[in-house]
Amino acid sequence: MKKRIGLGTWSWGNQVFWDYQIGNDDDLRETYREALKRGFNLIDTADSYGTGKLNGRSEELLGKFLLDTPSFQKKRIQIATKLAPYPWRIGNKGFTKPFLKSLERLNNKLDIVQIHWSTAKYNPWQELQLLNNLCDLIDLGFNFQIGLSNIGPQRLKEIIQYLSIRNKKVKSVQIQFSLLSPDFQKNFYVKEICEKNDIDLLAYSPLSFGILCIDPEKDEVKQNSFLRTLIIKNYKKSTIELRRCLKKIAVSRSVSQAQVAINWCCYQGVIPIVGMRKKSQVTDISNVFKWNLNKNEFEILQQASQKCLKKMPSNPFSSS
Repeated sequence: MKKRIGLGTWSWGNQVFWDYQIGNDDDLRETYREALKRGFNLIDTADSYGTGKLNGRSEELLGKFLLDTPSFQKKRIQIATKLAPYPWRIGNKGFTKPFLKSLERLNNKLDIVQIHWSTAKYNPWQELQLLNNLCDLIDLGFNFQIGLSNIGPQRLKEIIQYLSIRNKKVKSVQIQFSLLSPDFQKNFYVKEICEKNDIDLLAYSPLSFGILCIDPEKDEVKQNSFLRTLIIKNYKKSTIELRRCLKKIAVSRSVSQAQVAINWCCYQGVIPIVGMRKKSQVTDISNVFKWNLNKNEFEILQQASQKCLKKMPSNPFSSS
């Protein structure tokens, strides 16, 4: 199986959590170029990425960067965006305007359109109508595939069946998937369904906001946003043994902790979506393509994860 890693762009435009500054756009352009150069063939974004007036900023930046991208590289990559099923986006045309706006921001390069979260818990019909909307857009001649995000196994099976009536299939499913994700059993069921139906499983937050990258033996002080500082502080103590385990493997392999955590995802056949803002981060993560965890290392990480009782919170909009 060929290993794949996606470039995540949530931080591109997010000031509240990631301290985005417009002055850093040149760094993001270099990050993008380096990612393409090093074999990252999937880029994940969303129409809701970017805070306040910067809403849609991530898509806008990608659209700008795509203008300078050689055609051979452009053909090789897939751009996947997520459309947010806000309560006012209802009916069989609820996604039409948002879709066209995303397509415009991305300069007509849009390969996968994902529903950002499931509405099954509070308005199940909204989700089905929006899926119909996406099917209609494809039938009108727009060339993209359908993806889902924050979906559980039961709802996933229902949607696969629902789309089959329209002669459509699910291309990808995106869920929280890391050594600190909260529900391994649920993830396993989703993974099983994806494998059975030839669906790409995308792992978001594979580094758990960077917690898994923190050296367990150093008291690192970095400039982070207030929110991110709070989260890191909240998880530092409870994750120390897991991070020691990551570091031990990293040292023995002469790689970074981030590479070990990402390879744990790849070992299971999923496609990790890694948020990156700097060329150096791309260089580091791209080295994951060069080596694989062995079975013993994987099992050691599994045990360390199970012993770590404080996991990341579940997404409240994830369906059953």
